[in-house]
Amino acid sequence: MGVWRRLLVFGGVSLRGCGGVRVPLGGSRLVICRRQFSGAESETLKQRRSQIMSRGLPKQKPIEGVKQVIVVASGKGGVGKSTTAVNLALALAANDSSKAVGLLDVDVYGPSIPKMMNLKGNPELSQSNLMRPLLNYGIACMSMGFLVEETAPLVWRGLMVMSAIEKLLRQVDWGQLDYLVVDMPPGTGDVQLSVSQNVPISGAVIVSTPQDIALMDAHKGAEMFRKVHVPVLGLVQNMSVFQCPKCKHKTHIFGADGARRLARTLDLDILGDIPLHLNIREASDTGQPIVFSQPESDEAKAYLRIATEVEHFMKFIFQRTHLEKHLVWLRLRERESRASQGYKAVSTDKSLVVNPHFKEMVCDLWQMREFLCSVVKQPEN
Repeated sequence: MGVWRRLLVFGGVSLRGCGGVRVPLGGSRLVICRRQFSGAESETLKQRRSQIMSRGLPKQKPIEGVKQVIVVASGKGGVGKSTTAVNLALALAANDSSKAVGLLDVDVYGPSIPKMMNLKGNPELSQSNLMRPLLNYGIACMSMGFLVEETAPLVWRGLMVMSAIEKLLRQVDWGQLDYLVVDMPPGTGDVQLSVSQNVPISGAVIVSTPQDIALMDAHKGAEMFRKVHVPVLGLVQNMSVFQCPKCKHKTHIFGADGARRLARTLDLDILGDIPLHLNIREASDTGQPIVFSQPESDEAKAYLRIATEVEHFMKFIFQRTHLEKHLVWLRLRERESRASQGYKAVSTDKSLVVNPHFKEMVCDLWQMREFLCSVVKQPEN
C-alpha cells in the first residue's frame, strides 16, 4: 500500500475543521475534506490571488521623451492597419504643425513602414548608444525593417521577438514627441500584451473592414485592450465602399456598415470611414502616402478627419488623467492631515473625506472627471 493510500485509508480518524464525509473503502473509511468558504472569505481569496498574479507583471514605464502613445491595431491582417497608421501619423502632423510625431513599427515578422515611408538604411547610434530614428515627411520612424534585409525572413521564437520589441521600445532616441503612433501586428498575442503592459498607452485605434470575418477578430482585439486597461478610442472602417471611377456607382464589396454595428455593440465610436480606392494603394506602394502626396483628395481628407477625432479624444483623456492625478494628490494630503490629527488611516474615497476644505475640492474634481468621461464616451459635435 502506497504512502498516500495509507494516509487516506485510516479507520477511525477524522480531520478537525474540515467537515469531512467518511466513505467506506476496502473495509476502512476514506476521509474526504470539503472546505466551504463564506462570501467574505471567497472575495478575500480572489483579491489575494489577484495580488499574487500582479506581482509578476512588468511595471509600466513611459518612453523617454514621448508624451502620448497611440496604438493602431487590428484583429486580422490585410485590413489596412499599416496604411492607416502611416496616414494617421502624417495627418496628426498636418493638422497641427507644432506637434512632433513619431511612427514605431512593432510588426516584427512583417514590417511595412520602411516601404510605405520610402526609407532605407540602418539607424545611426547616438552618444548614449541609442538608435536614432530615420526621418521622412517630417515623421521620425523606427522599424525592424531597418535592421534586417528587406527579403530576409525572421524565423524567431517568442523570446527573441520580445527582446527585439524591448529594444525598439527602450533603445531608441526619439527626442521630444507629442505623439508616437505604434503600428501593431495583427492578432492578440505576445507583442500586443508586451507593449500594453510595458508602456502606458493613451489610446488604441482598431482598424477593420466591414466584412463579418474581419469584425470577429476586431471584436477580440478591442476586448483585449479593455482587459489590459487601454482606452479604445474607436473603430476605423477601412475599405468601406468602392466607387467606380467611370460611372461613379458605389459598391460595398466587403459589406455595408459592419464596423458601425460592431461599434454599437462595444459602445464605441466610429472615428471615420476610408474608401477602397486605387490612389491609396498606389501611394502606399510608391512610398508617398496619400496624406502627403495628395492632401486635397477626398481620401486624404478622410484620414485628416480621423486624426481630428483622435486628437479630440486624446485631449479629454489627457485632462482626465491629470484630474485623476490631482485626486490622488488630494487623497494623500487628506491622509497626512488626518494622521497629523491622530486619526487612523482609512480609505480615502470621496465620501470619506472629513476635512471640509479637501472634501469640497475632491467633490469638484470628481464632478469634472465624470463630465470628461461622458464627453470622451460620446464627444460633442
